[in-house]
Amino acid sequence: MTVRTPAVARKPRIGLVAGGLGAYWPQFPDLLPQLRRSAGRVTARMREFDAEVVDAGFISDAREGAEAAEKLRAADCDLIVGFLTTYMTATMLVPVAQRSGAPVLLINLQPTPSMDHASFDTGQWLAYCGACPLPEMANAFERVGVPFRSVSGHLEDERAWGRIGRWIRAAGVRSVLRHGRHGLMGHLYPGMYDVSTDLTMVPASLGGHVEVVEFDDLRVRVERVEDGELTAKLDETREVFELADSVVEDDLRWAARVSVGLDRLVADFDLDSLAYYHRGLDGEIHERLGAGMILGSSLLTARGVPACGEYELRTSLAMLIADRLGAGGSFTELQALDFTAGVVEMGHDGPGHLAISERKPLLRGLGVYHGKRGWGVSVEFDVRHGPVTLVGVGQSRDGRYRLVAAEGEIVPGPHLEIGNTTSRVDFGCDPGEWTDAWSASGVGHHWALATGRLLPELRAISGLTGLDLVEVSV
Repeated sequence: MTVRTPAVARKPRIGLVAGGLGAYWPQFPDLLPQLRRSAGRVTARMREFDAEVVDAGFISDAREGAEAAEKLRAADCDLIVGFLTTYMTATMLVPVAQRSGAPVLLINLQPTPSMDHASFDTGQWLAYCGACPLPEMANAFERVGVPFRSVSGHLEDERAWGRIGRWIRAAGVRSVLRHGRHGLMGHLYPGMYDVSTDLTMVPASLGGHVEVVEFDDLRVRVERVEDGELTAKLDETREVFELADSVVEDDLRWAARVSVGLDRLVADFDLDSLAYYHRGLDGEIHERLGAGMILGSSLLTARGVPACGEYELRTSLAMLIADRLGAGGSFTELQALDFTAGVVEMGHDGPGHLAISERKPLLRGLGVYHGKRGWGVSVEFDVRHGPVTLVGVGQSRDGRYRLVAAEGEIVPGPHLEIGNTTSRVDFGCDPGEWTDAWSASGVGHHWALATGRLLPELRAISGLTGLDLVEVSV
């Protein structure tokens, strides 16, 4: 059985074109070689990012710009980076922006932090003149209907490269959403209006494909699990988890068997994410499958294939966004407010993102799952302490998706020991006021809890995908 992992997932494809005004070359013979060296340095730095770089070369006039546009259009890029090495006219880059079908980022990186004013002549100054065409590009892009975004700095300016990297990571998220395959298995948890969503809105808002999967697709794969596969999964489980005394061996073996079946399901349908729920009755096979999902879903999520319960398609998408930003993203809802400590307690029963646990995650045996049919093992941990970001995908009255986010900090404190992923989050304000503001955002009652401060990255994702971003703070 071959299971796809993030290590072999599609990398973002970044188109790169550099240029300057060809009228300068005969006037200042040393200028073009210098600009080409700068372009070479940018190309080298771009290749250091975890992305595929398509270099369209150096352009000097509108005709060459049109040729670069065709090359980048054919490459199906996720982001186009235009390097303004010196002044260049808008006619050189507008075709690239219009024809590529991808968002465009313009970068202005002069050779060093400042010029040597006492010794520079006109040709040397022009190598620092990449800022000059930026307003022209912004005006032209506005008039032809192309969103404008830019990063200015110098070639070895790590702050500028950090901002460029942010756009490239956002392009990676855009790529996995555009090309992603999102599994939806089972049926809606009865009564959860906020979870219900029009499947067409996924490709309409993000791109990608929703694959409707039956629980019987899982059943037949679980039935075919071989003894060696089961033993390997049990060994993996005992290595990854601490097992509580309440874990029943038969329940553990069943969860491990379901986990192997889930691995095969994800591979066979080539899924990037999975949301599931099935109620079941009287201990029949579909109820047992639904109850046995927690272990396998947690292991999948830690491996970069977010899986969450309660048929929460939009939250599995939010978890995917967080994971591709390198921030984890664990299935989460509000649990309680601690007004004494000034924190909001949040998490969920069932699966969680094991890679961002504060400690070795615990597998706890439960005789009953609250609000759900079945019994078995559940995951218990606290997300890594420190800065965190809540990432949700909301849906408006007109059906449009939006990103909803808030930053806080996970702090230590007491936790319930009931098989839930619970974290104590300090938002720097009254927990009740924050809860009211968060609920008013339209996020729905589930989201991804991710490590780090992600608002800058989420703003970039918003800018590349066209999704509105609602930032919640009090």
